[in-house]
Amino acid sequence: MRKKQRALEVIERLRKEYPDADCTLDYDDAWKLLVGVRLAAQCTDERVNIVVKDLYAKYPDVNALADADVSDIEKIVRPCGLGKSKARDISACMKILRDEYNGGIPDTFEGLLKLPGVGRKSANLIMGDVFGKPAIVTDTHCIRLVNRIGLVDGIKDPKKVEMELWKIIPPEEGSDFCHRLVFHGREVCTARTTPHCDRCCLEDICKKVGV
Repeated sequence: MRKKQRALEVIERLRKEYPDADCTLDYDDAWKLLVGVRLAAQCTDERVNIVVKDLYAKYPDVNALADADVSDIEKIVRPCGLGKSKARDISACMKILRDEYNGGIPDTFEGLLKLPGVGRKSANLIMGDVFGKPAIVTDTHCIRLVNRIGLVDGIKDPKKVEMELWKIIPPEEGSDFCHRLVFHGREVCTARTTPHCDRCCLEDICKKVGV
């Protein structure tokens, strides 16, 4: 089975398995997703969702967070790890949103990448979830699974994985596909235990690389 054919089959099966899969970070405004993805670096989405409740209770909008002392932000976000750098990036990012975007966020990939603490993974997530644009989010689940399944060949660099996936994933499918990989990676094709191949909807077409 060629990679493009396998990719389309994987997309279809994961759609049936996880029809409602979406972003696992809680947010109701675009700027909150920006904050969430920064905090999620080397931290679980579950922990981020708990921590941001206190953050937003104290700083409910872009202006309030932009005006906050970095040290006060750090005290709240410290449980997410890397508190100092995350607080610094969040503060700088909110100041830019306040001063240059009237509290909104950039609506281009290039504009998002210019924000402090925003890399390709975060920019893709926001482009897909907020703006409904083509996006491929190469988080740890995505990288692990597409290598195991055989959609890419032994590539671990996030940008290189993204570029390879763009060749075989229809643009309109990328965002949902990556969300479904997260669900599948947590529930079935796990990282810290032996993958549960016996209950995997991809078992007969997976190359099982590295399993």
